[in-house]
Amino acid sequence: MNSLRTLPVLSIALLIPGLASAQDSFDLKNVWINPGFYSAHFDGGKGLENVNQGLGFEYPLNDTYRVTAGTFRNSDRRQSNYLGLYVLPIEFYGVKFGAVVGGFDGYPNYRNGNWFPAILPVAAIEGKNWGLNIAYVPTIKNRLYGAVTFQLKYRFGNHE
Repeated sequence: MNSLRTLPVLSIALLIPGLASAQDSFDLKNVWINPGFYSAHFDGGKGLENVNQGLGFEYPLNDTYRVTAGTFRNSDRRQSNYLGLYVLPIEFYGVKFGAVVGGFDGYPNYRNGNWFPAILPVAAIEGKNWGLNIAYVPTIKNRLYGAVTFQLKYRFGNHE
């Protein structure tokens, strides 16, 4: 794997504490950790990888914005990285709605596996320690397989 491909993810992982401390109170217990995604693909008969194992992090800057970064094995069975910002301005019955804006890499049919920008609609359901992000990934013909993704997340510590 090209080390330059992972540089943005490593950079943001190192910057998250710095960004958060700029808001006066970085607290490690607010970091959400996830083991990747489950992708329910619209093209189910193409033999795509639905269980996209990986490691990701999400840190809330406030009630609306969260930075996120991670790595996972994508639907094409290649390693992908992501870097982004969740913007969740709407809350309805405890579910936050908005989008994640950022970039992904590792998809061989899209920009030859290089980084590309993305804006994905998302809903976030969060409890004290457990949460679930649900995102819609559109199909981009001959480049990217569409899906609804489910990302289980956990944070340590006491959250009352």
